[in-house]
Amino acid sequence: MEKLNLESKKIMEERFGKDSIIALATLDGDWPCVRSVDGFYEDGAFYVITHALSNKMKQIEKNSNVAIAGDWFTAHGKGVNLGYFGKSENKEIAEKLRKAFAGWIDNGHNNFEDENTCILCIQLTDGVLFSNGTRYDIDFAGQDLYGRD
Repeated sequence: MEKLNLESKKIMEERFGKDSIIALATLDGDWPCVRSVDGFYEDGAFYVITHALSNKMKQIEKNSNVAIAGDWFTAHGKGVNLGYFGKSENKEIAEKLRKAFAGWIDNGHNNFEDENTCILCIQLTDGVLFSNGTRYDIDFAGQDLYGRD
């Protein structure tokens, strides 16, 4: 397994650096739970807008190990609740999410006045990416989530 290289990084950004439907798996005790979520990829992590009181967030609070799958990519990671969408620390990523999810973000599904509307960060640890007949086994561990090498 190798670190994210320029080629695999480019594929990840092109494929997932926009509104992308991914399957997110969590654990409820011994039971796996999976659901589709809208995700946005950047620098070794997927970001999802969700509600802090949802089952997925309750499950992640108990066990942060998650798995994702989508568009010829599977991965493991750690789920981290970044907190309220509107807090100042989330301003930069919230603006990126507003842009990526522009087609639906203000359709009434989200209540941005509710402080339980939060950002889930899925910090990837390892993954398998397929593109044009090539398999990339990627070690995301130690990846700088803010793009500094």
